[in-house]
Amino acid sequence: MTNNGRITRRDCLKAFAAGTMVGSLSYGSRAATSSEAIPPKSVVAVLTAYSKGLHADVLIGKILEGWKQDGGPGPALKLAGMYVDQFPAGDLARPMAEKYNIPIFDTIEQAVTTGGDEITVDGVISIGEHGDYPWNDKGQHLYPRRRFFKEISDTFEKHDRVVPVFNDKHLGPQWDDAKWMYDRARQMKIPFMAGSSLPVSYRRPDISIPMDCEIEAAVAVGYSGNDIYGSHTLDCLQSLVERRRGGGVGVEWVQCLQGPAMWQAVDDGTVSKEVLEAAMQVTPKQSSPKLRNSERAALFLFHYTDGFQGAVFMLPDYLGGISAAVKLKGQAKPLATNFEERLQPRHPHFAYLLKGIERMMHTGRPSYPVERTLLASGILDRALTSMAQDHQRLQTPELAISYQPVDYPHAPHPNLLSDPTARLGT
Repeated sequence: MTNNGRITRRDCLKAFAAGTMVGSLSYGSRAATSSEAIPPKSVVAVLTAYSKGLHADVLIGKILEGWKQDGGPGPALKLAGMYVDQFPAGDLARPMAEKYNIPIFDTIEQAVTTGGDEITVDGVISIGEHGDYPWNDKGQHLYPRRRFFKEISDTFEKHDRVVPVFNDKHLGPQWDDAKWMYDRARQMKIPFMAGSSLPVSYRRPDISIPMDCEIEAAVAVGYSGNDIYGSHTLDCLQSLVERRRGGGVGVEWVQCLQGPAMWQAVDDGTVSKEVLEAAMQVTPKQSSPKLRNSERAALFLFHYTDGFQGAVFMLPDYLGGISAAVKLKGQAKPLATNFEERLQPRHPHFAYLLKGIERMMHTGRPSYPVERTLLASGILDRALTSMAQDHQRLQTPELAISYQPVDYPHAPHPNLLSDPTARLGT
């Protein structure tokens, strides 16, 4: 074992030969999985960092310690190893690895092959979120998602086997990197899934948009940073508007507006004031909210190829949550909901994200299309580019992305204890 707590290939092979490396064959100390009859699938985690409350904690921690991270029932997954890029203060990777006898490998290739000469795991969970990484001039936090996916897919190519991969949050984050990841997955026929936990979170009030409906207008509102939470907000909006008739289409242009220009779009009717107000009404507010006089507020305005308009208001000085509202044809008032970010038990929206990941690892098919997240990633990148280029409207032929949406549920469905291979709704 190296001095930094990682395991080398030689260490791993010695341990297997001695019969001592049991972490990849067990669930640690937690109770039985969702169903004793379902053999668990083995996964490896490729992480930027693993500390309390980070995405690695609330996803990988649920594999090790159950859906509630209390030693109770958990997913039909077992953790076979980890690659960890950084070890910040408060690191949990090393103590959790020691507690559950999970190897930490020096390289991504070693993790994917669990230190051997072939790929024996059933999937990879890549979490390129959190950690000390640079920012660019557009305000994008340059997490190494492309590097992670390149090394994962290079390992698949070298060892002539692919397995499903989940990428946490949006792709990229820069568009060229997002598109490269998507194209690489298609070229190699890698089952690929990505995105935010919030589209599958609890909703308050609990609403569902019917598939193949007619939507007249839609607005989402978000908070915090344009990059870090703009991705969540766009993913949430896209998860609703893709359900309209013919909704799996791309985007023709994107523009970011700020200051008086963004509110002029409301006052002149470009964006429905009624739908915007419905979204804000269900959203937690800041203690001293500022709306039209906030210098940090931004509007992402975009036009789909079918003529539908999308609008995302980032209001960090006014709101404390993410919500969306849609006006369905024939209904008098908009439907609005807040995508909840519950803290207990242990950020439960991540349990429902992990349930979708578990399903992909067992079926070999993404639980919902990665194209949704690819499109949201592209809209975000172009909106931040527009902001950096004096708020110009940008034509986006590269976002001519089409896909077939699916009717995937949100919390509290599917039942976390259900068979991950069962047909949804049963």
